[in-house]
Amino acid sequence: MTSTNPVTGRIQLFDVDSSQIHSIGHDADSNTLSIRFTRGYGDKRGPGSLYHYANFSAEEFQAFKEAESLGKHFGAYIKPFPEKYPYHKVAEQQQAA
Repeated sequence: MTSTNPVTGRIQLFDVDSSQIHSIGHDADSNTLSIRFTRGYGDKRGPGSLYHYANFSAEEFQAFKEAESLGKHFGAYIKPFPEKYPYHKVAEQQQAA
């Protein structure tokens, strides 16, 4: 699950089974975690905003993707620590009308 698309330089994302998180990816060269959150509810649910988190090691990514609940892991070990994992919003997925 660790790869960067050489054509675009973007981190490859993999869909996950989570109500809060749509997909995740990691770039070991830059220690960057990529998370695309879920947006909407029910039938209107789909991919939402994309964020990159810095200083996220391959070992931390392995623990994250193996967590019983990605949302709980994110809320306990990543979100509360913006000093350790500075982040920025990359993009928001456009949804068809």
